[in-house]
Amino acid sequence: MSGRTGAGLFAPDRETTPLGTWLKITSGEPVEIMAYAGFDFVVVDMEHAPIDLQTAYRLVNTAAALGLAPFVRVPDTTASTIQKILDAGAMGILVPHVDTVQQAAAAGQACRFPPHGVRGAGGTSRAGAWGLRPNADYLATGNDDVLCVPQLESVEAIKAAPEILALDSVDAVFVGAADLSMSMGSTPSSPEVAELIGSAIDAAHAAGKRCGLAFGGVPSRAAQAVRDGCDFVLLSNDTSMLAEAARGLVTAFREAG
Repeated sequence: MSGRTGAGLFAPDRETTPLGTWLKITSGEPVEIMAYAGFDFVVVDMEHAPIDLQTAYRLVNTAAALGLAPFVRVPDTTASTIQKILDAGAMGILVPHVDTVQQAAAAGQACRFPPHGVRGAGGTSRAGAWGLRPNADYLATGNDDVLCVPQLESVEAIKAAPEILALDSVDAVFVGAADLSMSMGSTPSSPEVAELIGSAIDAAHAAGKRCGLAFGGVPSRAAQAVRDGCDFVLLSNDTSMLAEAARGLVTAFREAG
């Protein structure tokens, strides 16, 4: 599938909206389930789940082997963390709580090899096929096919969106509506939050880039957001899918009895 590289996920000739989900369980089985279910990409969540680097490494490998584009939401923005995630073979990173152009630039530089950034060469890693991949190919892929996606989760971040998106090292943005609304003392569905989300989408399109959103387990809202201009979406996560299915079974049984 074209989405097996980060750049391919956002290819101009792609016919369908990229659809992903979050991974929070420290096991490979949910990755397999998401692949068989038909998702295009997964995001290993190192920010809000007890997933360490070694576990993320395994989940990234499983996803890639099954044709899913593997992304990782990093727990911090240090260059060393980002480098290890990319050396593990992740096709992109989501960077939480990016509020300023400077923060976005630092994250973007951590994803790129010199002279475009500060990422160190690790050609003997999985990303370099353990040293079997031609070095020129490894370096070119690292610069061209790895996606850096800052998360905009504050009013300050939304206001800085045009400048953030103007950075060559930033490929797309993701609006964290839940944290954005909390920072405003509001709710994700409020008109003022919707207006800010719309401005982020407009800024992305003006820069020729993509803007994504997450919608929990409400696909109808995600579909409407795509009609309104959203470019990629995440629906639910592995733990919530299990929890909702389990509660649904229990509730149905109790009501039937």
